[in-house]
Amino acid sequence: MSVTTKRILVTGGAGFLGSHLCDRLIADGNDVLCVDNYFTGRKDNIARHLDDARFEAMRHDVCFPLYVEVDEIYNLACPASPIHYQFDPVQTTKTSVVGAINMLGLAKRVKAKVFQASTSEIYGDPTVHPQTEQYRGNVNTLGPRACYDEGKRCAETLFFDYRRQHNVKIKVARIFNTYGPRMHPNDGRVVSNFIIQALKGEAITLFGDGSQTRAFCYVDDLIEGFVRLMATPDSVTGPVNLGNPVEMTVRQLAERVIDLTGSSSKIEYRPLPVDDPTQRCPDISYAREVLGWEPKVALDNGLRRTIDYFEQLLRETEEREETIVRLQA
Repeated sequence: MSVTTKRILVTGGAGFLGSHLCDRLIADGNDVLCVDNYFTGRKDNIARHLDDARFEAMRHDVCFPLYVEVDEIYNLACPASPIHYQFDPVQTTKTSVVGAINMLGLAKRVKAKVFQASTSEIYGDPTVHPQTEQYRGNVNTLGPRACYDEGKRCAETLFFDYRRQHNVKIKVARIFNTYGPRMHPNDGRVVSNFIIQALKGEAITLFGDGSQTRAFCYVDDLIEGFVRLMATPDSVTGPVNLGNPVEMTVRQLAERVIDLTGSSSKIEYRPLPVDDPTQRCPDISYAREVLGWEPKVALDNGLRRTIDYFEQLLRETEEREETIVRLQA
């Protein structure tokens, strides 16, 4: 093993963000242990690495302790879309809180640096815009989204308490809306929803009047932010906002997807879900200052890559279904 090679644990490593992070860490010459219970993660996302000597996949739930020897930990384990985290809200909270305790305990034991994938959802439905790291949020602690919002808020608390009490080396990133290839096709997020509906020629479903705003960051840019944050001096703990500061309405996104896919889909409006934020956009001044980081991939370029991915995914699904029908005939 070379001096620069690190042993890195990625929890949630078979998920959307986790698999892209594994790609990057392996490309950088590290040994990667990918841990996932496959609730939302998929083996297809990491299949390319299964024969790589630098990569190991382990089925494990972070709600249970993990005993491994590593140099760094990226804690990404937790369902991140409302459809998935509201399916079993108690388990979502346990994954955020107990999972954080277990990863922090591991980091403490092996003296590893540990990264927490936090979220812009800790800001709730913000009354400050754009959101800076100093904003404390406007979260409904009793609503259907609280299992995720409050779970992630508690995880941040644990990270900073482990730093104060046990001197654990921590990094905390607050992730804003991210998109790209390998998004789960059934995660209910606007980018994947709109693209799949457009490719199928189905109605594009918009919740509310479409005037709520989001800011979309391409996955490669986000992973670059992860790696840069982990490489900062121990005095830089975060939290650091990572996202795209270019804001747009959800209706504008739907129109871009329709245009880029050449779809004939029409827009349909549905009631706005409970506690859905009306505005969400990061202030990334701190990330620019301490990481020298900001997104590089333009929205249209990122959307084209994501559309190509879903076109292939739908084509493969259709071929599998046709094969099953032929075999059953």
